[in-house]
Amino acid sequence: MISKRHLLFNIGIIIVPWLSMLFIGKRNFKRFSITGVFIVVFEIINHIIGYKRRWWKFFDKKRSFLKDELPFSIGPYMPLTMWLLKLSYGNFKKFWLLNAIADGLFAFVIMNFLGRVKIIRLRRLNHFQFFLYIHYKVFILYGVQYLVEKKLYKKG
Repeated sequence: MISKRHLLFNIGIIIVPWLSMLFIGKRNFKRFSITGVFIVVFEIINHIIGYKRRWWKFFDKKRSFLKDELPFSIGPYMPLTMWLLKLSYGNFKKFWLLNAIADGLFAFVIMNFLGRVKIIRLRRLNHFQFFLYIHYKVFILYGVQYLVEKKLYKKG
């Protein structure tokens, strides 16, 4: 059974990032959406692996991928990826740095907060390992966007 706190958290983690897409612009949404969809699919695969290996623990008793990991996959990943690409595509160092800041905040600050409010805590990974788990994708994302730009927009 999902707690009211967890349900409200899941709704917020999905709705708030997607509302920000109203401000990214139609052209940027179209330009970066393929990479955004790619990261959602890639994250779902990563979360399935983490779920099976019990790298983290949700506090609600009945484990369920749909109520636990899936909101993280469909909520912040695509919008955040699209915003970071909008702000830094064309400058890999800037893209890497912005991702490192966002991933570091999530791995060290937000995960601590989520543990204190009894949503999720790390179980078989420490915070640095979790940071590496979410940050290695920066290279894949930039490569996917590079290929999208090369094939669809004939740039580079």
